[in-house]
This record gives sequence, structure tokens and C-alpha cells, in this order.
Amino acid sequence: MTKQEIRKQTIERLKELTGKQKKEQEAAILARLFQTVEWKEAKIIATTMAQEMELNTRPIIEKAWEEGKQVVLPRAKKNRIMDFVRYTSETPMETSTFGLSEPAAALPAIPKADIDMVIVPGLAFSEKGYRVGFGGGYYDRFLADYTGNTVSLVFNEQKIPSFEIESFDIPIGLLITVNETKQTI
Repeated sequence: MTKQEIRKQTIERLKELTGKQKKEQEAAILARLFQTVEWKEAKIIATTMAQEMELNTRPIIEKAWEEGKQVVLPRAKKNRIMDFVRYTSETPMETSTFGLSEPAAALPAIPKADIDMVIVPGLAFSEKGYRVGFGGGYYDRFLADYTGNTVSLVFNEQKIPSFEIESFDIPIGLLITVNETKQTI
């Protein structure tokens, strides 16, 4: 199965989730996340402003602030690269060309080495931590030389046995699902 086919099938499965099922899975996954050493030790956490079918990241952002952690959000740049910008309730946001909410272009980026943990989004995830993203390659490029912790929060509908790995695919270090927290690298 191609990555494009995997994307299509996973999106269909995610759309079939009821609001109740989604909330139940989110609660279990977030409870697991907040118990990890990676979360507890992180001072700067990178996440996204989730889209409707993705796991709601607002509770992650609020819990981080509550615990005195900094939150950084991605900002797409030219040549399919991205950086991360500190996010507070006062941060001016813009809508990207992809329709995503991201920090304003004028704000300074946080050095990659300062980010302790990146919560990496994706559509589908293999047992070995490889992911099928949304197709832009932004996270693969960012993670290529990132040395901090990587975590993905995975609905049951996003788990796949395997797929063809390409040279630029970067495995995620920790996959958190409803039923397990799995170290993959």
C-alpha cells in the first residue's frame, strides 16, 4: 500500500470516530503522556494546534502552562522547512497557506536544540515508530538532525502494521496509544 493510500484510509477511519469515542481515547492517551519521564523532564514542548480529526492538543498546551513549561508551535517556511515559535495566550496567530493556525511570521524562532520534546503529528504509525504524515515532509526535515525526545499520540484507528520506509523517514521515539506507551528507538 502506498503512503497516499494509507493517508486516505486513515482519514476515513478517523472520520468514523464518534465524538464520544474520540474524547475517551484522548483522555486515555493524555493520561499516559503526562505520566512519561519525557513529559515530566521537558521544559520546552513543541506541539501543534490540532485540526478537527487530530487529537485535541489544547489540554496539552494548558497542562504545560500549568506546570510552568514553555510551549512552542510550528511555523512553515519556504522550501518545506519549519521552525518553532514560543506560544502564549498573547501570541499573534496567522493562517498558513495550508489553512493551519501558526505563530506570526515576525516572531523569533526558538533554537531547535532548546526544544526538549516534540509531539509529532501524523496520520498513521507503524509498530516501529515510523509515521505517515500529511505529505509535506516538514517534520521529516526538522527531525533529521533533532536530538531531543519525539513522541506521537496515536488513536487506535491510526495504527498500521507496516509500510515501505523511505530514506528520509524518521522514527518517533515514543508512541502513546490508549493501551500502551511504547519506546521504539
